[in-house]
Amino acid sequence: MWEEADVQLVPVEWLKPHEEIKPRNRDKLLEMTKRWGGYTKPLIVDKVTGAILDGHHRFSIASKLGLAQIPVIAVDYLNDETIEVDVWPSATIESLTKQEVIEMSLSGEVFPPKTSRHRIADHLPPIHFPLEVLAQPAPIQPQD
Repeated sequence: MWEEADVQLVPVEWLKPHEEIKPRNRDKLLEMTKRWGGYTKPLIVDKVTGAILDGHHRFSIASKLGLAQIPVIAVDYLNDETIEVDVWPSATIESLTKQEVIEMSLSGEVFPPKTSRHRIADHLPPIHFPLEVLAQPAPIQPQD
């Protein structure tokens, strides 16, 4: 089970999306994030590549707001057997592997929205990182 201590701040530019977002969903989340004055949920990312596994809309919001850093939980994606990937029923592809997710994130291209469906056993800890803090210059990439 993850705890708040597992959350770290990373530079927004280190992160790599593998999937498009739905602008309408992003806009709703953007308004809520502004209302809350910060981030209340971390992204899940691969600690080696910076590939975003969960949190594409939160990543997009960081870019919209011009944030320098963003809260994440960094995981060993390829080697952590508790993290599974599948596709959503409406996806345009029939299957997807972890390696394909990493390759897409490193390619600079993205899958359509709601392609990958990650199953991550642990819940995300409640957090609150104020937008003012996230606007400050970011530290280096995650540490083990």
